[in-house]
Amino acid sequence: MTGRCREDGGSAVVEFVVLATVLLVPLVYLVLFLGRLQAGSYAVTTAARDAGRAYVTAPEEAEAAARAQAAARIAFADEGYDRIGDLAVTCAASPCLTPGAAVSVVARVDVPLPLIPAFARRALPLRVPVSASYVATVDRFRSAP
Repeated sequence: MTGRCREDGGSAVVEFVVLATVLLVPLVYLVLFLGRLQAGSYAVTTAARDAGRAYVTAPEEAEAAARAQAAARIAFADEGYDRIGDLAVTCAASPCLTPGAAVSVVARVDVPLPLIPAFARRALPLRVPVSASYVATVDRFRSAP
């Protein structure tokens, strides 16, 4: 009996290391990806809201789009998405800054899978699109453009 126990000595450590590697590596990758996905979600939500607010508070319509783009760029950069996010602004009235008019903003970003080499990203679609929308209303007591 003592001879059989000595032959199995150390195999539990090997089994633990193999199972831990097989189970923990995908779990760590999943946590990394979900963290980036959550950051993307925060980025588009903040970008849409801030861009909408910046657009409707602009003093002139000529600078409203530039203010919205700048606000969205800051929101994307805060979450690490430099030059990746898209922003679309649509107006319910013409001109856009008509008092009481609704301005709809849609922000979009593609969240890449982490730790994937660049050559694989060019060959396969390894990104998850995330988008958010926000509707801002131009102050109705604002002077008409």
